[in-house]
Amino acid sequence: MATILVAFDTLEEGFERLSQAHTLIRPPHGRDFTPEELRELIPEADVLCSVFDIPVPAELIALGKRLRLIANYAVGYNNIDIEYARTHGITVTNTPHSIIVPTAELALALLLDCARRVSELDRLVRREPGVKVSLSRIDRLGWLLQGKRIGIVGYGNIGEAVAERCRAFGMQVLYYKRHRLAPEVEQAKELTYRPLEDILRESDVISLHTPYSPATHHLIGARELALMPRHAILINTARGAVVDEAALVEALRSGQIAAAGLDVFEHNDLPLPALSELDNVVMTPHVGTQTRDSRLMMTAEMTENVLRFLEGRTDISRVV
Repeated sequence: MATILVAFDTLEEGFERLSQAHTLIRPPHGRDFTPEELRELIPEADVLCSVFDIPVPAELIALGKRLRLIANYAVGYNNIDIEYARTHGITVTNTPHSIIVPTAELALALLLDCARRVSELDRLVRREPGVKVSLSRIDRLGWLLQGKRIGIVGYGNIGEAVAERCRAFGMQVLYYKRHRLAPEVEQAKELTYRPLEDILRESDVISLHTPYSPATHHLIGARELALMPRHAILINTARGAVVDEAALVEALRSGQIAAAGLDVFEHNDLPLPALSELDNVVMTPHVGTQTRDSRLMMTAEMTENVLRFLEGRTDISRVV
């Protein structure tokens, strides 16, 4: 029997399989464990279930003398000191499958909002309750997705799910990734590969789905934004620091690009105040998986990783 420490609060359902076979330690309903509580509890834990917004630094991992597995409740794992875990023989898993559809759907929601100026028009309607909004036939025009080009930067599982949905809107899909897909795959999925600079120049929409790393820090900066057409929309549901947020503010202010839909932000997911002043920005507070269905799927995937690991199986979503 193992001791499993769950660092975070989430839906109650889905943990029954863990508690039936092992000792499960969860925080009081409605809150996460504090850093101090985690430091007190982790020495007895064989497994730590972590989450993307709770740091798991080397100092915390080092206190886990029995720790064998860190099971992250997210696809990203930059909240964990991966190198320390690796060098100390601690396995790390994530939940890459359950987050695909909800994140892709949110990317499409942000895109549709930007293209049809939904949030902007909603603010306009609310501005004077009881007063009819009167627009001229050419005021605050949006545009159709049909016939436009979307450039997927980081064509992994989420990027692929976004591409599938964009094709349903009649969009042409360009993509960029470090290792190009085989020609037969491109043909079957109706994809066109383009180098990053070309994809920025040629796309009406850029949707970011690349993982965050030192190599992707400010992948989209002032130079890259200047390559994009003035009518282009930027969507970011990846990680905030993939975009130079200050440069993005300037590009939006100056009309260098038309709009941005953002679920993530560079500085600990706190958007620069200037973004709130811009009508051509749609923002959500890092809610790519903020649905009940997603939470249950993530719990099931994380739980399966934990149980399989404790059974000695290797068919887990292993990061290290």
